[in-house]
Amino acid sequence: MTFPRPRVPVPEGATPEGVAGLAAIVADPGRALIALDFDGTLAPIVSEPAAARPHPDVPAALRRLATGVGTLAIITGRPAPVAVELGGFADIPGLIVIGHHGFERWEGGQLTSPRPPPQVAAARARLPEALAAARAPEGTRVEDKGHALVVHVRRTADPQAALARLTGPMAEFAADTGLDCQPGRMVIELRPPGINKGTALTALIAERDPAAVLFAGDDLGDLPAFEAVRAARAAGREGVAVYSASDEVTALAAHADLVLDGPKEVAALLAALAEALPPPPPPAR
Repeated sequence: MTFPRPRVPVPEGATPEGVAGLAAIVADPGRALIALDFDGTLAPIVSEPAAARPHPDVPAALRRLATGVGTLAIITGRPAPVAVELGGFADIPGLIVIGHHGFERWEGGQLTSPRPPPQVAAARARLPEALAAARAPEGTRVEDKGHALVVHVRRTADPQAALARLTGPMAEFAADTGLDCQPGRMVIELRPPGINKGTALTALIAERDPAAVLFAGDDLGDLPAFEAVRAARAAGREGVAVYSASDEVTALAAHADLVLDGPKEVAALLAALAEALPPPPPPAR
């Protein structure tokens, strides 16, 4: 991937809308909103979620962007404090971390998080029985996020077959317990209805009123945020949807303005954007 000059980084294959969005971010960074997924976008996917870390080039790029763009945000399915800790984001000035797909928000060291809805507790009690009834294969495990429950199949003997086996029964279980079911990269997430990255990004756009929006994601759970980017364009803003590509999830490519080769190229794009920004003002004396 190369970034032709002058000033605006334009990866090969970008749509005209993507090119316009990148140009708008660089031309008026103070009115830009850059929002990024964490796992698979900033951090490579790993078998043990607690071992996830951003690509080595990400932290420096985020710190530079944080001093130049109007709004810099992480929108993740993880709990916000966990993403902050794993990413080493606590000292990035002005960064907003939206966790649980929009259910909680970390900003300036402060966490805003409502109590989990009762549907989650009901589903938590019944999920083991539902997985047993669906004959979940050995290696299936449940991650309890507090506000959501995630069924992981990556450690099964055949993850794709396990995902296919469990998706239908988990969708029925979610409907029965009043939750939404969202399949993803070797996971099935059960979460409160109406909570997704699209509603989170839409709310942030309404709050910050940016002239240009960029969102980068890698999974089906990021598709609502891609749709929010398109809605922002329809409302007169510039917008860029960036797909951090993988062999596990290919459907997002058709919805993206830029297709990049995983966190390594996402980090390169962020670094190129940061380099293209005007230099930060000197510190006040």
